[in-house]
Amino acid sequence: MNSQAHFDLTGRVAIVTGASRGIGQAIALAFAAAGAKVALCSRKQESLDKVAAEIQAQGGEAIAIAAHTGDTQAVHALVARTVERFGGVDILVNNAATNPHFGPLLTADEGQWQKILDVNVLGYFRVAQAVVPEMQKRRRGKIINMASVAGLRPMPGMGVYSVSKAAVLMLTQALAQELGSHNIQVNAIAPGVIKTRFSNVLWQTESIAKGILAATPLGRFGEVDDLTSAALYLASPASDYMTGTVMLIDGGMNVVGLAPVA
Repeated sequence: MNSQAHFDLTGRVAIVTGASRGIGQAIALAFAAAGAKVALCSRKQESLDKVAAEIQAQGGEAIAIAAHTGDTQAVHALVARTVERFGGVDILVNNAATNPHFGPLLTADEGQWQKILDVNVLGYFRVAQAVVPEMQKRRRGKIINMASVAGLRPMPGMGVYSVSKAAVLMLTQALAQELGSHNIQVNAIAPGVIKTRFSNVLWQTESIAKGILAATPLGRFGEVDDLTSAALYLASPASDYMTGTVMLIDGGMNVVGLAPVA
């Protein structure tokens, strides 16, 4: 197999959650460009329709399905519609996330904890649980969980989010152990601070941004395109002997670490 064929997703079907913007949108576009048929998921249909139209304008195939990963029924409907349209599921990118609390961990209320854990951890579990039977039918599968460097080192003001992403890392390892015999590889990507709307408080707040950049050996924030090649690798045959692994794409931040903020 030549090197280009290793990364070919022709004939594969991917579900990408949180696909209406930012990291999820960039990954969905990259998968479609590599030949995959892509089911786009987020809560807002209008935003998804725009991404689907962009993929279709470039000659790709995509379906936009509004669903909240906090709703088990909606998740199963997402998978059912994907199978109905494309015939199965080969790839899952768990990317949808939330973070309604910014500040010291002990100032978060239980409602904020529940929302973060329900979307960032249980949401990943729900979608994986729904797609794995479809992957087993095809005797292959790729699950990519979007974690964060915050799951390895606490980020300023994001203690609860950091706990949720640490749980994603363990979820990745546990699923990798349990699903390996089914030829399903489960890996995670742990980005540093990527310039998206989701993380804008970190890179647009000068006092916070200065500290993050000082702790980042490469001296810059990441762009969504810094992640797409890694996601393509983990979704493709190139990574068939890789499972339970975390790919750090953080500009070296994990090497240095960050000081907490009050």
